[in-house]
Amino acid sequence: MENSRRSFIKKSAIAAAGFYIVPRHVLGKGFIAPSDKLLIAAIGAGGKGASDIDMFNKTGKASIGFLCDVDDRQTVATRKAFPNAKYYKDFREMLDKEAKSIDAVSVSTPDHTHAVAAIAAMQLNKHVYVQKPLTHDIYEARKLTEAAHRYKVVTQMGNQGSSGDGVRQLQDWYNADVIGDVHTVYCYTDRPIWPQGVPRPTNISKIPPELDFNLWLGTAPKRDYFEELLPFNWRGWWDFGTGALGDMACHIMSPAFAVLGLGYPVSAECSVATKYITNWNRGYFPESGPISSHITLIFKGKPGKPDVELHWMDGGIQPTRPEELGPNEVMGDGGNGIIFLGTKGKMMAGTYAVNPQLLPTSRTKEVKVPVTVARVKGGEDGHYGAWVEAAIAGYGSHEAKNLSSHFDIAGPLTESVLMGNLAIRSAEIQKKNGDDFDYPGRNIKLLWDGPNMKITNFDEANQFVKRNYREGWGSL
Repeated sequence: MENSRRSFIKKSAIAAAGFYIVPRHVLGKGFIAPSDKLLIAAIGAGGKGASDIDMFNKTGKASIGFLCDVDDRQTVATRKAFPNAKYYKDFREMLDKEAKSIDAVSVSTPDHTHAVAAIAAMQLNKHVYVQKPLTHDIYEARKLTEAAHRYKVVTQMGNQGSSGDGVRQLQDWYNADVIGDVHTVYCYTDRPIWPQGVPRPTNISKIPPELDFNLWLGTAPKRDYFEELLPFNWRGWWDFGTGALGDMACHIMSPAFAVLGLGYPVSAECSVATKYITNWNRGYFPESGPISSHITLIFKGKPGKPDVELHWMDGGIQPTRPEELGPNEVMGDGGNGIIFLGTKGKMMAGTYAVNPQLLPTSRTKEVKVPVTVARVKGGEDGHYGAWVEAAIAGYGSHEAKNLSSHFDIAGPLTESVLMGNLAIRSAEIQKKNGDDFDYPGRNIKLLWDGPNMKITNFDEANQFVKRNYREGWGSL
């Protein structure tokens, strides 16, 4: 990406003629533009990108100056809502031409493009908001975390529940020793709700004229287009997405990191379910994630605290209901949730840590504890506004340091999430003892050297730590 960085800096031009907002960097550090608004360029303007843009706009402290998307079909409503925003298809061109006008960049693209788009913006000293999961690969997450400090930019990952009141209530209970020392955590989801555990379609479809599919592929290998891929089902293909873990774990696992201060896991293991096809043969489709999985991550405990065993379950698999939960009470939010098991008690919550409860649930209103963690104004919705205000205040500011998911938090969380996928893909490449066919369900315990990003007992697994980008897209 160094050549790209030089190109961005060399080619950066003055804002589009007639654009009335003065970017704050023109006025110098510590000065606020007359508009008093953060000028944002959005990479990804349809789908989740559109909702992110709407949330930034609702803060009243941001202005959407530029839109970028490879698929015109997905951006009709957004372009209509922001007619003065200049539109691009290639984020590299946008950053080349508009660098001097942009204050900050929002990245809401398929997972495989997150890192390359974010690092390009960061190298231009633009603050970045990146949708979850932060990256597609563990290596990318580490590099983005480092880059935030190298380029002195304000960062936030788009797991908005981390700014909600629910996770802070869980922290308050834990800090007050209500449930004692946590030794086990269960996280579960009903995802995937898109096809996984399936073979790649063999039907090659005509690329819609509104879609620049080559740009959409970005860093990924050259693949044929098929109609079922966009705009949603890319999540199930390893080339582009990160499966159920990537979609939901940054939401559901986040409270465990906030409450327990988890670092890098020291080991990972998994079991996966595969797709059954005709004649009851077991299907092996390594390009796609499994239909369900159970992953166990072990984290070393803080001084004086026990090690933590974190279980991730997807595809509808759920842990055994805690005995303290009534037979007709909802566990988590039904399809998704997190449960903490401590030496003195238990607590649970749903997705985004909503509806936090002590177990038995009657204790939730009975137990009173002091507030130890400040709430974010606006809760989950305030996740956006907090980043906007922090970006206006600047790198190193109190506002920036107190963001709920800046990359020093989001990076290690994402790495742990992606360790689950590394375990899944490692299971897929192992051979069944005494046989010559791939057996994707075997369980092996991977030992992880977090600081060096390396599996120490199964070297083949390390191929999944870092991807090789397609020619023309450089490397991090």
